[in-house]
Amino acid sequence: MEADIRQHYSHIRKVLLFILLLNWGVAAAKIFYGMISRCASMTADGFHSLADGASNIIGLVGIGFASQPKDADHPYGHRKYETLFSLAIGVLLAFVCLNILKEALPRLLHPVKPEIDIRSFVVMVTTLLVNILVMRYEFKKGVELQSDILTADATHTKADIFTSASVIITLVAIKLGYPLLDPVATIIIALFIGHGAFEIFQNSSRVLCDSAAIVDEKKIAEIVLRIGGVEAYHKIRTRGRPDDIYVDLHVQVSPQMQVAEAHKISNAIEEAIKKNIPNITDVIVHIEPKEES
Repeated sequence: MEADIRQHYSHIRKVLLFILLLNWGVAAAKIFYGMISRCASMTADGFHSLADGASNIIGLVGIGFASQPKDADHPYGHRKYETLFSLAIGVLLAFVCLNILKEALPRLLHPVKPEIDIRSFVVMVTTLLVNILVMRYEFKKGVELQSDILTADATHTKADIFTSASVIITLVAIKLGYPLLDPVATIIIALFIGHGAFEIFQNSSRVLCDSAAIVDEKKIAEIVLRIGGVEAYHKIRTRGRPDDIYVDLHVQVSPQMQVAEAHKISNAIEEAIKKNIPNITDVIVHIEPKEES
């Protein structure tokens, strides 16, 4: 089990390292040419891509913690560290959002006319295509490996795609003689980034605050009722990450049943749930005597 977890996180680490190199290459191109051309929206988009790279580093640190085996202080393992560090990516996005707004708002009152040429379009279109490929690859791997870090970072990159597209539209508008659209587009970019941060906060807080896990409770009930000796059930509860789900429930049996037989039923329920529903890490069954009507 522990070896499987280490291999799982080894795959995620390789994906993050590959994405990190691409994000920093994209960021360098946008920031460099954005500063040369004095285009605030392009520079802001570059810092957004730079934040993508920083979030990859945060993800790598989080994976390092999450891949540690269970110990006396962490009997349930360390996998929630991945969720915790995905929350840190959300904090980083919120910080980037506020700083871009801080730079963009004064430009509404004091516009600066950027110097736009064909190279501006080449940089933005090329980096947009790279971002699309990165987002699709990372999201696919995030779903495949059920990784909070990868799906959170893919959400970050998806926001980058929208912002890059808005920058290209802005470059066209500036070329047509509307430089005021540059700070307007920059503000829109900041709002996209802020929305990405909100989505990450929402998804991560569900896991960290033990909201009900995404699992079909009706299916759990059907499995439980198929076990011989079970007369009723109630209080099915779930929590945890999509790839690390914990279940507990109350099962009623005959008051005359021996403890040993009730224990066998409890084990059978646990094995059946784990076998039929993927990603169930642990099942706790509370055996109760069924009260007479």
